[in-house]
Amino acid sequence: MAQDKGRGGGAGPSPREIKVRLPESVAAGVYTNSMMVHHTREEMVMDFAMVVGNSGSIVARVVTSPSHAKRILTALQDNIAKYEASHGRIEPASEPAIRVGFQPPPDA
Repeated sequence: MAQDKGRGGGAGPSPREIKVRLPESVAAGVYTNSMMVHHTREEMVMDFAMVVGNSGSIVARVVTSPSHAKRILTALQDNIAKYEASHGRIEPASEPAIRVGFQPPPDA
């Protein structure tokens, strides 16, 4: 099998450019102040929640593979390091005094 030398003449394949569309319904983003992570052997599930007072709701759910979750972690670590280099150390927030998670309905 022949190797694709790409435009740069290097040994590996040249990176592809993928054009990604940002739908208006997603462009504004959502605010989250809590996150829960669950996993199976094949998937990582990240539930992002907005918690106010004694209640909250899931505002976004991201399901991905464990290997992509590791790439997400690396990207976050890199960006936090760059942020701290520009703006100073981020002080870790204390753990919330309430338990956050899925709760059964009150009449269950």
